[in-house]
Amino acid sequence: MVDDGTLIDEHVLVSDYPANGLPAASDRVLMTGTGLWIPKELGFDEWERAGRQLAGIVDSSSWWLGDWLVYGKKHYADRYRIAIRSAGLRYQTLRNYAWVARRFDLSRRRAALTFQHHAEVASRPPHEQDQLLDQAEQENWTTKQLREATRGAVEPVVIPTVPSARIELPNNRVGVWRRAADEARVDFEKWVMTMLDWAAAEVLGDETPPSSQ
Repeated sequence: MVDDGTLIDEHVLVSDYPANGLPAASDRVLMTGTGLWIPKELGFDEWERAGRQLAGIVDSSSWWLGDWLVYGKKHYADRYRIAIRSAGLRYQTLRNYAWVARRFDLSRRRAALTFQHHAEVASRPPHEQDQLLDQAEQENWTTKQLREATRGAVEPVVIPTVPSARIELPNNRVGVWRRAADEARVDFEKWVMTMLDWAAAEVLGDETPPSSQ
């Protein structure tokens, strides 16, 4: 996703610099472990191009992390949670990435579209995914435009009315859950749905779509 006129050094770490953490004089934007080092006289065109490259790196990293988790889930099912904690990454964020990555093998990913474009159609059958992504690529759709097209392509489904189920819960549990939702700054009902999705994903091998999709 990074364009050919590379302006950013993607492999420079802060440990490569002198003790004061500053690089030697350079006419390139340098990525460090704590931020960007930008030349004092960077022109507007170069600054804009650097932004495009950074956006490409961020977008690609979503695929990279998703693929990393899919591999770990397959090969190290008993230890991959430990690796996630060691990496300091949030499981829910990674699970979203992994779910999209699993829905698109490498040959079906569109370099001209973002990870989020793919996420918008990930819940659809493969042939519909391809049709929508083809159109998004041809017409240069934003993710919002693709989302609207995806919603328009959904056929209404009639769900039979069933008696509502009641689950008796101790009041102290509900109170704890509400505090957790408040701490996460998430609507209580959405928080409960997300937690249930996580539990289902653990049992079903992450095959259920994230609730945010």
